[in-house]
Amino acid sequence: MDRPDGEQSRVDRYLHHLQQDRASLPPQVRYLVADGYYSKTRYLQGVVATGLHQVGKLRHDANLRWLYQGEQKPRGRKRLYGGKVSVDDVSRWTPAGHMEATQVYTAIVNSAHFKRDLRVVYLVKRVGGKVKTALLFSTDTSLEAMTLVTYYKARFQIEFLFRDAKQFLGLNDCQARKEQALHFHFNASMTALNLLKLEDRQHQPSGQRVISIARWRTRKANAHLLERFSSYLGLDFNDIKSRPDFDEMCHYGAIAS
Repeated sequence: MDRPDGEQSRVDRYLHHLQQDRASLPPQVRYLVADGYYSKTRYLQGVVATGLHQVGKLRHDANLRWLYQGEQKPRGRKRLYGGKVSVDDVSRWTPAGHMEATQVYTAIVNSAHFKRDLRVVYLVKRVGGKVKTALLFSTDTSLEAMTLVTYYKARFQIEFLFRDAKQFLGLNDCQARKEQALHFHFNASMTALNLLKLEDRQHQPSGQRVISIARWRTRKANAHLLERFSSYLGLDFNDIKSRPDFDEMCHYGAIAS
């Protein structure tokens, strides 16, 4: 919905962006993962209209209803729902397994707010004397519970992309004001990040997934500095790069990953 002053809300802008770029996504992409802020009827309906399923987070007091599974009356309107869902009683939830120290329960229920059935996952984690819980959902009722949790956890990876690009690759350091120049700068920063991740993957042992962009930035800066020194001193940089201790010099001052 447009605001009275003519400006669109953040939900409207993000939904418009999705509708505009949906055709560019690979055909195997079927799910859009968003945090609890986007668990809104307008946004969910817009996502489903593009042919995607939304995976998100619900409030703990979300109005959910059990689907009625009992015997129906021979006459009259069929009974659809079997009472309000309570997270305090897990007896009607189906255990789906464990993920680290978290117990996973799941059920297919109806959302009165969204006016549709959802696959809902209830997460329970005991930390000391406290119990932490979360309600996740998907518009795809056939999605397995553990897969749904995996998809939602993957959402946090995008936060690391922006963090590394801002801290080490100058994402916020552009002073241009033209839209095309800003787009070029943002794309250049994110491309540099992707190239560093690719290079890190090529150098890391199989199965090791820890990456430090700060370490790679120090390494690249040291290599550039050595190249400048060799240029000013009239030295052949290829000879320097071929030395067995060149890699050690490039890692001078780099933090351990």
